[in-house]
Amino acid sequence: MARNMQPILKRCRTLGISPSVMGIDKSSNRNPNPMRKKQSEYGRQLTEKQKVKFIYGMLEKQFRHLYEIASKMPGVAGENFLQLLESRLDNVVFRLGLANTRRESRQIVNHGHVLVNGKKLDIPSYRVKVGDVITIKEKFATSDRMKAIIEANSSRAVPKWLDMDKNTITGKVIALSQRDDIDFEVEEHLIVELYSK
Repeated sequence: MARNMQPILKRCRTLGISPSVMGIDKSSNRNPNPMRKKQSEYGRQLTEKQKVKFIYGMLEKQFRHLYEIASKMPGVAGENFLQLLESRLDNVVFRLGLANTRRESRQIVNHGHVLVNGKKLDIPSYRVKVGDVITIKEKFATSDRMKAIIEANSSRAVPKWLDMDKNTITGKVIALSQRDDIDFEVEEHLIVELYSK
């Protein structure tokens, strides 16, 4: 399996995103926006694609495949694409506060600690549906690591399209995410333009 081993803070600085989007509290002392030469339209499109790929922790083949699915759906392709990205199981686990970062949530899912509607699911790219109930296996839920994660994320707000019961460590998908639920700056139309060439 291919993995992205790039340093997160360095990549965040290059793409111009805040490390908090990735679930990391660290910051760099370097200038976040150094003087750069003017970017071409293609350069802007490519940077936007790389930024979204990096945030969701996906590689090109899977990212492109998800875009092709979104472009065939009725409605605006860019908004459909963001909705599909948000509905991935690893992202939902992160959004519910059951992991500190998306990388960690992917690992938790891969190791089989997540149950969807009572069944073990170890596929991070699984797309959740409205009404799905996401829980953590009882053995892992009582572990020191999970308790530390929940304590660290107790103040993080859960998006309005998800419902989280922190006592039972149970999350529910009550709706599909909308464009205004995205908590970072993204110009999805640039990705659509890049892929539609």
